[in-house]
Amino acid sequence: MSDTTPSSYRVLARKYRPATFDDLIGQDAMVRTISNAFEAGRIPQAWILTGVRGVGKTTTARILARALNYELPDGSISAPTINMPVLGVHCEAIMESRHLDVIEMDAASHNSVDDVRQINDAIRYAPVSARYKVYILDEVHMLSGAAFNALLKTLEEPPPHAKFIFATTEIRKVPITVLSRCQRFDLRRVDAARLVKHLQGIAGKEAIKAEPEALALIARAAEGSVRDALSLFDQAIAHAGAQGDISGAASALVRADNVRQMLGLADRTRIIELFDALMRADVAAALKELRDQYDSGADPAMVLGDLAEFTHFVTRVKIVPGLADDVSLTEAERIRGRAFAAKLSMRILARTWQMLLKGITEVEAAGRPIDAAEMVLVRIAYAADLPTPDEVIRTLGDARRGENSAPMASAVELRAQARPEPARPDQARQDASARGSRGPVAAATPMPASAPAPVETPSAQGDQIRALTSFVDLINLATEKRDLSIKSALERDVRLVRFEDGTLEIALEAGARKTLIGELSKKLADWTGRRWMVAVSAEAGSPSLRAQAEMRKAEMKDGVRGDPLVQAVMERFPGAEIVDVRPPAGPAPEQPGETPAGSQLDGDGADGDTL
Repeated sequence: MSDTTPSSYRVLARKYRPATFDDLIGQDAMVRTISNAFEAGRIPQAWILTGVRGVGKTTTARILARALNYELPDGSISAPTINMPVLGVHCEAIMESRHLDVIEMDAASHNSVDDVRQINDAIRYAPVSARYKVYILDEVHMLSGAAFNALLKTLEEPPPHAKFIFATTEIRKVPITVLSRCQRFDLRRVDAARLVKHLQGIAGKEAIKAEPEALALIARAAEGSVRDALSLFDQAIAHAGAQGDISGAASALVRADNVRQMLGLADRTRIIELFDALMRADVAAALKELRDQYDSGADPAMVLGDLAEFTHFVTRVKIVPGLADDVSLTEAERIRGRAFAAKLSMRILARTWQMLLKGITEVEAAGRPIDAAEMVLVRIAYAADLPTPDEVIRTLGDARRGENSAPMASAVELRAQARPEPARPDQARQDASARGSRGPVAAATPMPASAPAPVETPSAQGDQIRALTSFVDLINLATEKRDLSIKSALERDVRLVRFEDGTLEIALEAGARKTLIGELSKKLADWTGRRWMVAVSAEAGSPSLRAQAEMRKAEMKDGVRGDPLVQAVMERFPGAEIVDVRPPAGPAPEQPGETPAGSQLDGDGADGDTL
């Protein structure tokens, strides 16, 4: 049978499978390491190769086996070498997986303990004709746990004539005990530009004409897999109607349109036009373009995926402009990508990306994908026409300053106006005493912004006794003593009724621990050097510090809602909510009655109001 018969045809992935390390593309780091190891004679007993499908794991394993056993008929080479300019004695049989001393095993179907035991039994015998007996285990992660355990001892101390080469796509599923006994190589994805050059070289050898854009589409669809790229190229040649000529080579033109149709992709130029319509908020044009692509056979989810890919590309070009020079890109992508990157803000691009990601999921789950895709485009176009919040604030602020001669009250000023002037500490104590048991204290217990330093007076015995003049002093003392448990309880669980030096009258929150009163009595005695009376009152007492902080936060939000600038922003963004309120940058003016520094509440300090 002649080589021109159909049965003699070999697919491109097999015909152009690498036979030497020089033929491997995109794996320069691995080749350099193996080359240095062979030259230095530091050859390990086992390798493990990992990477995505089609990057050359099994092919690399066979090349390694060939290098280990390379031998010329005249016997001039007697040691492993990576320099294999011509076929050696064992090379052809190894590359065709039929050599007796190079055993290939698919671990996906031979994953039991018995399979590994056969290896352990056979590995003791010397190779029949080659220099080394090489075991290649593909998809090694599929071995069972017991099979891995059965392999460990042999893998760690194999006979001098044996080598192991493992290949896997799931390196994390391989036990660490196995990984530690192997030299690991991570085979990288081949970038699209390198794949395009590789396909161009093969097209020249096959006498096939292909449009650069067609090869770029194939390279992108392969996602870094050389085998996938060659398989798709084979399919594209057949789709283009290639015919064998007298030399057995195909002669055809692989067009980009044919590749798009074959892959179910939309025209890249049309994707850019759709993106442009969305960014211009031209809903009618966007919906018409989507329908036209859908009628041409494009999948709605893939159209959104292409839009997301182009959005990602524009974002990257905005950050690194040099990325637009990639040879795998079309001229339209390079030129218009740069234009969009210069015109669109990062906020708009990020918002479009997020909406597309969410929209792809919706389209894939929808009963009518085209309808779901149209609604996604409507949302994106509507959002593209909206200014970003900072742009609205800047515009409205400029307009207000131009219209009003008097400056607008800021949110911080509104917060100060909304908060009532606190009563003096001595006045609060008099009011609390006068009320007696008439009911709960209505006003919050006042606390100065900065507590006075504790007063120290000598006792009759000469010891130092600390005097505490306010509840704030007590919290500061707990902070000074680094007693976070007591500090937290005072802020969260205690409602103050009356405080005097030596006397503390409080009410407790429902969640307070039962031992708190005893703990406070003991701690105060230890810290101040005098006995304290800590009592639970029948009165409700002031709200706890945490409750006061929450009330102030609510007051802050109410004050911010009344700000005309905030109201204008809320009108421009229907459905928006004020989630948090934060003070402006820089030290905020101290307000009387606020909890001092050092007594903030478990991540929600009294000054933790957000604007």
